[in-house]
Amino acid sequence: MTSPDLLAADTAMGPVTLMVADLDAMTAYYRDAVALEVLGSEGDRVTLGRGIEPVIILEHSPELTHAGPRDAGLFHTAILFDTERALAAAVYSTARRSPGSFTGSADHLVSKAFYFTDPEGNGVELYWDRDRSQWSWVHGTIEMGSLGLDPNGFLHEHLTDEVIENPVDGGARVGHVHLSVGDTDTAREFYVNRLGFEGMLEMPGQALFVSAGKYHHHMAMNVWNSRGAGRRARTLGLGEVGIVVPSRDDIGALTERMSHFGVQTRNDGQTVSFDDPWANLIRVSAAQ
Repeated sequence: MTSPDLLAADTAMGPVTLMVADLDAMTAYYRDAVALEVLGSEGDRVTLGRGIEPVIILEHSPELTHAGPRDAGLFHTAILFDTERALAAAVYSTARRSPGSFTGSADHLVSKAFYFTDPEGNGVELYWDRDRSQWSWVHGTIEMGSLGLDPNGFLHEHLTDEVIENPVDGGARVGHVHLSVGDTDTAREFYVNRLGFEGMLEMPGQALFVSAGKYHHHMAMNVWNSRGAGRRARTLGLGEVGIVVPSRDDIGALTERMSHFGVQTRNDGQTVSFDDPWANLIRVSAAQ
């Protein structure tokens, strides 16, 4: 049974909302390159994902300016694919249709990941998880690394003619969200002690990885570009981070917990939303 001070073990990430200057170009990137499907389009808002699973929501906000390079905000949105074949299809599609957006790849022991930057500078990770039985733990801490991963070798092993023709292969969802923050101590106080994630791995003074249900990480926070950053202004880039808990009871418990800590919340009965210490908007909804 989950502690009342923790998020439920089957908590998951919801869609990430991005405020964008060029809605058409950003829609084309996530649809044609990353190989997501347009699930809905209404006015200045486009939702992309797979099947019925929303992954990215784009909100046209041309009046906003870009954030500064040292500001807090989004480090990357990490899109999790069901199979290595599906990941290979998305990596190939993104590299072919937006060749300048690839920034690197790594084997993280728990996962294989490929990194890109979208047309407005938002980080994107495309990844696949190894089975949990293959993850290693040392004194309660998940073991992760950044080993070399040859993208051409990965594609040669997993890419098929079938998925080259139809890269929308299998399911995809937001696996984790990585933020740029001002310091990791404040991040731990908010995301672990208040919000209710468990700390999975910490690089002291540099990065913190947190999760529910012993996943390797649902969220991460680092200071690599943003050490000392304060609260964000409203800019292009990250608009909202979605988290999905199992039930409305979980929404109620979280609302009470955040209120206990003096965190101002907005609860409409279906969702509860609040700002983290850097004014990143977090919205938590119930799966049912």
